[in-house]
Amino acid sequence: MQLERSLSDNTVEAYLHDVALLSFFISETYDKLPLQDITLKHLQAFLDHVNEMELSAGTQARVLSGIKSFFRYLLLEDIVRIDPTELLEAPKLKRALPHFLSVNEIDTLFNAIDHSTPEGQRNRAMLETMYSCGLRVSELVNLNISNLFLDVGFVRVIGKGDKERLVPIGGQAVTQIKLYKDHVRTQLKKIREENSDVLFLNRRGGKLSRVMVFMILKDLTEKCGFHKNIHPHTLRHSFATHLVEAGADLRAVQEMLGHKSITTTEIYTHLDRSYLRKTMEQYHPRFND
Repeated sequence: MQLERSLSDNTVEAYLHDVALLSFFISETYDKLPLQDITLKHLQAFLDHVNEMELSAGTQARVLSGIKSFFRYLLLEDIVRIDPTELLEAPKLKRALPHFLSVNEIDTLFNAIDHSTPEGQRNRAMLETMYSCGLRVSELVNLNISNLFLDVGFVRVIGKGDKERLVPIGGQAVTQIKLYKDHVRTQLKKIREENSDVLFLNRRGGKLSRVMVFMILKDLTEKCGFHKNIHPHTLRHSFATHLVEAGADLRAVQEMLGHKSITTTEIYTHLDRSYLRKTMEQYHPRFND
């Protein structure tokens, strides 16, 4: 997965977890049944077990994808002669509309940050960057100084599968990054050599974890009194929603988000029905007849 398909560490970790889940289930339920003897019936029982764990449909679909990839690998390596996953069906997915914040809620969230502390100034720069560029949390913590082109208003982002994209960055984010980089990051006592190019660091000069960004946002959410489940991806959803609602071209939004398929980006059109009506009025030849 890493060498041939160039999948990210997070994806590899998730797939390994899925295979470990299957291994434990087979071991406990079928007394360590050998790989070669696993059939469609055993895998259907495993998916029923996964369903009983009350995992989301998306997670269940990912588990199935991981198991299918695993057995394709076994077949390729001649460890098994038949792929029992060929007729295995995925759970029906419900495309839930993503949660997002209004522009006023974004302002409230950012203004609640304590700018008197070095960590507060860093957090403001981080969240401004996430919202301005629509970054995934993994893209944020891996953002390098050498990938900042602030003089021309762009950042180079390394996304899923190590795919690169250039994303415009707004004035507020640029201002906050410069303040943090020039007046906070330079005051860190020690920066680890392997993190010398990493933009956002913790107080010990180490790389921020994704969990740390989750915790920062959770604390801010409680401080603002928001009764919403807000996480780093919420800022990415808000970025896309606000662009689409303002009439941005969907292809441009797709490019900035780094979506492989336009259908993934299209979910944001459902958040504002007026966007769909305006599109029909503008492009359908008989809509206004």
